[in-house]
Amino acid sequence: MSTETLAQQSTDSLAQQWAQKYVQNLELSESDPILSDRLDLARVVSQAGREETADKLLNALRFVSAQAWNKTEMLLAKEVRRHQIDPELINPWDIAADSFRIYDKVLGVYTQQAKSRSLSVSVTLGGGNSSTPACEKTIEICTDRVEPSRLSVVIGSEIGKIRHKYTVNDPRLIGFVSMQFHYTSQMLLELLSPLEQMLVSEYFKVIDDHLYMPLQRASNAAADREYTSPVLQAVHQWLPLGTDIATQICQQILQEYPLYRSHTGKLDNAQVQISSIRDVEMFQVYLWVCALEGSISVVQEELFPLCVMLYPPLKVDWDLVRRLVFLLEQHVKLNLRPKSFSVFEPYFLSLAKMFSTDVL
Repeated sequence: MSTETLAQQSTDSLAQQWAQKYVQNLELSESDPILSDRLDLARVVSQAGREETADKLLNALRFVSAQAWNKTEMLLAKEVRRHQIDPELINPWDIAADSFRIYDKVLGVYTQQAKSRSLSVSVTLGGGNSSTPACEKTIEICTDRVEPSRLSVVIGSEIGKIRHKYTVNDPRLIGFVSMQFHYTSQMLLELLSPLEQMLVSEYFKVIDDHLYMPLQRASNAAADREYTSPVLQAVHQWLPLGTDIATQICQQILQEYPLYRSHTGKLDNAQVQISSIRDVEMFQVYLWVCALEGSISVVQEELFPLCVMLYPPLKVDWDLVRRLVFLLEQHVKLNLRPKSFSVFEPYFLSLAKMFSTDVL
């Protein structure tokens, strides 16, 4: 087998492995029993239902994009001055155009037909403030929608190009782009019913992941490694554990900081939980890139400046970040073979020094 073929296997394998992390079974917590109706779910997930959802979002996209930029600007305006970022590099029209193109493509994929398969949705009814005890009901239907895991492979390289476009002049610019997309997704989802939100949010998460995380750079670095490389094997061992590790760390931090409140809300807030898990996953991907490239430069040039710019306005305390880094190292050490963990150990050490109290 040629070196080129092995390199392609490395790249494809990494991308496919990441894509597999998107769950196939969905969960919905709702007190309204009509939302558990199988016919209602079948209508929303049908081709006609998906087209109706997509049309609704596309019609609102230009207005929502403008509103999202206003929020991004309000959040980060002070940071531009504080970090002396060249305002000429921040082109809202360019960012809005890239945003529109990606959402248009994602919603196009959402309406496409694929091979019919079973979709399982777990619905929790009652509980909470309701007088009815909580009970769980699973609904199984057939759907021909394209799986979010497929979208990850289809759109990953395009979003990777957008990341490169904005990071090549100043890596901190990806903060503006990612917040623009983040707010756009949030505002679009608010226009939908809970069932539509549950289905569409999976696809929007793919956008979020690829913007916040250097996944394309990781794939490119993997392509430069021999398929049997110990570094590549270590990344492959870690990758499928990433979301579980992130979830466990966020649960532990929630227990340790029960009263903590960020810009978005308390740590037990659903949106904060999603963002927190994504951030822990982001740190993991940056560590994979470090190992695959054999250099800490991606953290020094991109992750660290990004955190320094975004975390203060988002009211993320540095003690919390230091705890995240510490717990991440402990969890990875526990879950990987010693030989695999040794690949990442020097980068964990550098990461801890960068976010130490001596620096921040």
